Amino acid sequence: MTDAPSRGRGRPRRTESAGTRDRILSAAREEFSERGYEKTSVRGIAKAAGVDSALVHHYFGTKEKVFEAAVEVAFAPAFTARDEVLEGPLDAVGERMTRILFGLWENPVTRTPLLAILRSAVNNETAAAVFRRLVATQLLRRIADQLDLPDPELRAELAASQLVGIVMIRYVIKIEPLVSADIEQIIARVAPVVQAHLTQP
Repeated sequence: MTDAPSRGRGRPRRTESAGTRDRILSAAREEFSERGYEKTSVRGIAKAAGVDSALVHHYFGTKEKVFEAAVEVAFAPAFTARDEVLEGPLDAVGERMTRILFGLWENPVTRTPLLAILRSAVNNETAAAVFRRLVATQLLRRIADQLDLPDPELRAELAASQLVGIVMIRYVIKIEPLVSADIEQIIARVAPVVQAHLTQP
């Protein structure tokens, strides 16, 4: 009777649950949220997920790649909303962009992972590079491609900067009176500025 072939330490069995990767990713988001990028380790992620650290490397590779996957998941609603922003007339794109973005941040379910990722990006250059790359390729460049005007990438970046600045003050730094201001009032004031960045001649 021959022995079953051995497998490498930490390698997933063929019958391993398809949810293992998701469990690791969920644990990674929690670790990045609580500890930030610098203090989070692959070993810590593995422990939180209840798996061997080799399994984390198997699915994701480096810590940077784990973080990138976590950013993609956290920003999935924003990337989906991006398509909504690009639908409809261009003369109302500023309001759609403003309303959809703040809608994500006003919702505690989507705000929590976004906040964790943003804090890591602010405090660590590696995390910031991953954040910039994904936002640039998945969000800003797609919007810029729809603008048949001079300097489309600069326009998209200026619009995004306007919104990200408000996000930082309202949800991260939490400075009054912006924190307590009615979100509809904020949208009414900010959307025309975003529209101007995007489409003003």
